[in-house]
Amino acid sequence: MKSGAVGRGDRLGAVVAFAERVLREGRDRYGHARGGVDTPLFADGVHPRSGEHVRWRPEQGEPFPASNLANQQNLLRTLVALSLVSGDEQYVEAAEAAVRYHFDALQDPGGLLQWGGHRLINLETLRPGGNKGLVHELKDVLPFYEFMFAVDSWATRRFVEGFWNAHVLEWSTLEISRHGEYGLEAGPLWEHSFADPEPFRRVVGLSFLSAGNDLIYSAGMLHLATGEEGPLRWMKRLAGMYVKARHPRTGLGAYQYTQPLKRREPESDRDTHSACGDRALRQLGPEFGPEAIEGNVLLAPQARSIYGVNALMQLALAERLGVNGRELVEWTAAGLAAYARHAYVPERNQFKPLLANGTDLSGHVLPRDGYYGRAGRVLEPFAADGLFLAAYARAYRLTGDEAIWQVVRQIARGLGLGELGDGPGRGSRPHPSVACRDPRAIFALLELYDVGRCPVYLELAERVGENLLATSFAEGYFSGGGETVLFDSLEPWALLALEAARRPGAGEFPRYAGGAASRHAGAYYVV
Repeated sequence: MKSGAVGRGDRLGAVVAFAERVLREGRDRYGHARGGVDTPLFADGVHPRSGEHVRWRPEQGEPFPASNLANQQNLLRTLVALSLVSGDEQYVEAAEAAVRYHFDALQDPGGLLQWGGHRLINLETLRPGGNKGLVHELKDVLPFYEFMFAVDSWATRRFVEGFWNAHVLEWSTLEISRHGEYGLEAGPLWEHSFADPEPFRRVVGLSFLSAGNDLIYSAGMLHLATGEEGPLRWMKRLAGMYVKARHPRTGLGAYQYTQPLKRREPESDRDTHSACGDRALRQLGPEFGPEAIEGNVLLAPQARSIYGVNALMQLALAERLGVNGRELVEWTAAGLAAYARHAYVPERNQFKPLLANGTDLSGHVLPRDGYYGRAGRVLEPFAADGLFLAAYARAYRLTGDEAIWQVVRQIARGLGLGELGDGPGRGSRPHPSVACRDPRAIFALLELYDVGRCPVYLELAERVGENLLATSFAEGYFSGGGETVLFDSLEPWALLALEAARRPGAGEFPRYAGGAASRHAGAYYVV
């Protein structure tokens, strides 16, 4: 089915058109320049008017066409799901070829892949390029591990073990770093001892949850693939460190369970290097006291990582783990409930910026430069969007908690979806003119549809899908008319999830876990 044949509301036709354009225009075309043949690698995106691949701007040297497998995980999910729904194997075969090439030709001896926030492949040379020392970094990416294991279970296991080996600086205290070194030899890994330390120790490594999420997810998926107990044990230990660091009174937090160790004096307020100590304490401490530390700050990025990505990911793991995942469900649901109590403002469908002790930072004007912005920045509430709706919807599906259902209802109203009802299917009144086009709202509504197969939620999801098609799909790409198309969009995958809901029995459909491309890396893409 070609892009010209796509009619209004033709979800599957739109995704087929997208996949065909990606397969036709998005793959390696530089073999002749290298004196060889083209590989099955994908570029990260394209400029639809010129047909040129997006290029990465390194800190030194000329921009080059970029292929970052970490920025293609949702593209892989789309291709695999399209084969499941359509029965056409060419899409999954293309995805498999790209992943297999990484395993066969690009995997580091220590197991790491050439991907992430600072390292990627130059398609003109097939050599790694990037920024900041080309270190390994995954932050809230959550790769498509079930597919990676299906392609090459041994190589995927090597990656996960190498990932933990490179990013855990001290196993006994679970001092981790968002940056990992390539070329390390494997140590005892899961056989290390664990001292179960108290939170907020001062260490060199930064225990950002955005990095911790990927470590947690990888270990859980390794256990599910192999049945080994070591990865499960360390997954729970790492997840538990963030839970232990929650504020004892409010249950809020934590984005970090350590504090940066001060190793030098800052050169100015604009010197926000972690070597200068806790950056929140420097910028917010004079006004808010000693609890204003990095691990306790809940502005939009931190809150999204904790109550969006972490919640979706841990609940997805918990469902697969069964009895071994009960702690993850309990921890995650308790965190979401605490966040709703302290931060959510249903009248505005917003979350307040907070410290984990409950201090409302709304309207606070930063009096000095620092990690959270320049002097004069006003800290403001932020929208409860489809990511949060999906997290609370999944928590409700797995717990049946009435308080969580009320939050789901309120966020849905705030997104213009209408009234979801007193309970699933009871008194639902969809908004007569739904304008929402957030693909994550589709995943959320499908979570609710799975509770009791109430058709109103599927119909609502389809209306969101219609809006998405009308505003984001043009000439075979999901771009909203932008100058640059990055292939790792959620839109085609969400539309396929709708198709799968209408066509049960197509196979195990990839479940949304909250991951996304390394968007900070997107700042380096140039025309």
